[in-house]
Amino acid sequence: MQFNSDHEQFRKVVRHFVETEINPYADEWEKAKIFPAHELFKKVAAFGGFGLEYDEKWGGQGADHTFTMVLMEELGRSDCAGAVMGISVQCTMSTPSLYRYGSDELKEKYLKPAMAGDMVTSVAVSEPDAGSDVSGIKTRAVRDGDDWVINGSKMWITNGSQADWICMLVRTSDEGGFGGMSQIIVPTDTPGFSVGRLIDKMGNHASDTAELILQDVRVPVSNTIGEVGRGFQQQMQQFQDERLAVCYLTGSGCDRALHRTIDYLQVREAFGKPLMSNQYLAYTLADLIAETDLLIEYSREAGQRYANGEDVSRMATIAKLKAGKLSRTVGDHVVQFHGGMGYAEENWAARFARDTRLTSIGGGADEVMLRVLSVMEGMGKRA
Repeated sequence: MQFNSDHEQFRKVVRHFVETEINPYADEWEKAKIFPAHELFKKVAAFGGFGLEYDEKWGGQGADHTFTMVLMEELGRSDCAGAVMGISVQCTMSTPSLYRYGSDELKEKYLKPAMAGDMVTSVAVSEPDAGSDVSGIKTRAVRDGDDWVINGSKMWITNGSQADWICMLVRTSDEGGFGGMSQIIVPTDTPGFSVGRLIDKMGNHASDTAELILQDVRVPVSNTIGEVGRGFQQQMQQFQDERLAVCYLTGSGCDRALHRTIDYLQVREAFGKPLMSNQYLAYTLADLIAETDLLIEYSREAGQRYANGEDVSRMATIAKLKAGKLSRTVGDHVVQFHGGMGYAEENWAARFARDTRLTSIGGGADEVMLRVLSVMEGMGKRA
């Protein structure tokens, strides 16, 4: 992947944003266990961070996927993974289906304000009893005239307490399994919609992750994104956008963490000499840097092919699997090599390890990626 001058200029803009609008507030937002999404998203929109690949007609930037790659690589260098997660949801998880399949009316009403940072959005797929197994969702929309009446609950919803609207995957027919699902835009001010609770998580504390309750929530059938009954297929494509973004975030985040650790080991002394003089530490870090570099370059290649219109499902699956495993390994070693300071909440290393642990779970757990890859390689069929 060869970045041009436009990419590099955009990279400088995003890095400045991270350094001035996210990092100085990371501790404050982590302590509050929420970040000010409406305020921050206006600032993201101001530098063109939303809708990079969307048509300018709908508030997008008209660029290609490689600029999304640059955006996520730089966001991955931030000190507040929770806020970055919220931004990435709006960029790559809650709006792609609306842009690809939504009606002009829906795009005008919901997509354009989101691209301008005037609306905060979320995507709701998981439920208390259905996470990795999307076919197990039970939240149901029943048609009543020109409306859907929705009942059920959603779980692990990023931006859940601040979202103005949600791209929600629900059942719209009695067809079981992966069939009979639709994506519907649900405004959060609709009667019957409520936030059940905010989930106290191991990491990503600044991200408001919520349980959502829907009791006779009535929304127009015209709020359906794309074709009724095609929601699962549309969501799978949206998942690919998410997984690529996760890989870009992870590669740059691990790279920054490893080099921060190197800096620390070069000045921290033990037994009369810098810790970096210990060959085991140096070789271990060198090996992790090599693995990180492979993830970055592989992810960039996948992103370039995706920008060229190629099917990168296999590459996205492999990259997501490796990103999850690598982030766990890097997080563990970063803490270990900082010793007691790595275990202290006042140090960045502890937060990094806690935050990155989610990479192996969210957006498709490691085990799901292995299952998908095994099927792609002809080792089995989906039931």
